[in-house]
Amino acid sequence: MQIEVRPTLIVNTKVDGRASVDLIWLSQLLKDIGQGSSLVVASKKSGTSYRGAWGKLNQVEAELGMPLIIRTKGHGSELTEFGNFLIQFIEDMQAEHLKHDAQYHDRLLKEIKKIQKSESVRWKFFSSSDSVIQKAAGEIQGLELKIAGSGESLERLLSNEAHIAGYHVSDQDSSKAIYQRLSKNNIEIYPVMKRIQGLIVKKGNPLRIRTIEDLIGKKVRFINRQIGSGTRLLLDNLLMEEEIDPSDLNGYLHEEFTHSAVANAILADKADVGLGVKNIALENGLGFVPLKDEIFFVAMHKEMAAQPASSKLIRKIRSASGETPGYKAVSLNRQIQDWL
Repeated sequence: MQIEVRPTLIVNTKVDGRASVDLIWLSQLLKDIGQGSSLVVASKKSGTSYRGAWGKLNQVEAELGMPLIIRTKGHGSELTEFGNFLIQFIEDMQAEHLKHDAQYHDRLLKEIKKIQKSESVRWKFFSSSDSVIQKAAGEIQGLELKIAGSGESLERLLSNEAHIAGYHVSDQDSSKAIYQRLSKNNIEIYPVMKRIQGLIVKKGNPLRIRTIEDLIGKKVRFINRQIGSGTRLLLDNLLMEEEIDPSDLNGYLHEEFTHSAVANAILADKADVGLGVKNIALENGLGFVPLKDEIFFVAMHKEMAAQPASSKLIRKIRSASGETPGYKAVSLNRQIQDWL
């Protein structure tokens, strides 16, 4: 994109309906005269006729009440003190502008790109964190993905703040309850993939973590997911099933917002273990202890379901999940009938 930011200096006049005069243009005309050019030659270099240049000079002089050139018959024209001052003033102004030109230029381009991006977005997709979802959504033009917990994504959809919501559940009873609530609000639900959640641990699993019970105690540093995320809900359900008090986990209150952030914390030795999906552990060279299969759904209002972008998104998610370790594509409701 070629954009130049330039300063302007203009004299406006209401006399005889004359147009304004660009003093930047005029200063170059004066400079040529000051360097020995006649008004005829200077006007040609400026792209204006002799009569036009003469008229603009007279117009500015009349408006400012100051002469710019001294005309001596047989000796051409010379610049007045004010004429020389005006040239120097404009040169100084332009030099000062150049100091900040890049700043203004970058600010303008940044804002243009920001607005272009916002205007190109037609549909908002709130979804739980998942690399397959992010990959598929990034390939759909007009779709903007916002990462949020499963619960928040569904609430955004129900309040019409989102066009599409992505959420995951790990038990059939919760899945059925969500399905019933969404159906009552004329929302379509599509199962798209099954994925494995488990414990992401350091390479080689040096602490020999195998179960939820192994997280108890100060020795193991745990890292949690944020309240409202499906993964946090899964952990709380697992702790409840095993009758484990959350406070027994060293790091239960230490939260991250994505599976990748959990993996990065373990890689940086800020934690020993966290709950997440298998493919993130594999991508980061970490160990993984499987705990639970869960179903990932995409939900949307019926009007959105009629958009070609929606079916394209679902196809891409299913296709990508079929090629990713720890995932399996789900394309038919009857494959998970007990969850609906």
